[in-house]
Amino acid sequence: MENTQTGSDLKTFIFIGRSGCGKGSQVERMMAHYTEKGVINDGNPCLRVETGARFREIALEESYLAKMVQVTIERGERMPDNFAIWNWTGLLFEKFTGTEHLLFDGCPRSLPEAQSLDSFLNFSGRTNPIVVYIDVSREESKRRLLERGRKDDEPEDIDRRLDWFDRDVLPAVEYYRNNPKYNFIELDGEQARDKIHEDLVAKLES
Repeated sequence: MENTQTGSDLKTFIFIGRSGCGKGSQVERMMAHYTEKGVINDGNPCLRVETGARFREIALEESYLAKMVQVTIERGERMPDNFAIWNWTGLLFEKFTGTEHLLFDGCPRSLPEAQSLDSFLNFSGRTNPIVVYIDVSREESKRRLLERGRKDDEPEDIDRRLDWFDRDVLPAVEYYRNNPKYNFIELDGEQARDKIHEDLVAKLES
């Protein structure tokens, strides 16, 4: 029988970084690490909140707003703050039971969204949240996305995504960096993936 954790034992992670920084890979490795250690278990699973994937699912629907979401994705633009907050709030209402480790993957994407998430964490009694900022340069991000060659990775779409990252997401990064309530971890995302994971584990356990 697994030991059930409560309160401050439950982990809350927020992963942020430019497109192509390797967030998904590092999220998967960290989840595997904590599963191997028994921190993530049947009694305390990990709830991964990934708004990008959820928006892509919504874009397949037939409603008017779903079509607007699809156009926004195709143009490489950022969703309005209220859409983004509704997205992860809805997921939490559906699936969060209070016993899960929480992992926010690629959100928040603006300062207002970060502040809204902050109010949720306060409301739900989550303590010691950890922000993992995987830093890659704009040039490296663009190179990786072009190399990936997805449908929505046209140069002009990539430039729009990088523009709104610099304009909207970086203020959220600085909010977390300067907020003593958060354990802010910055990683060099231009290293090999294994080295990034090693650095993250070392900083988590230091």
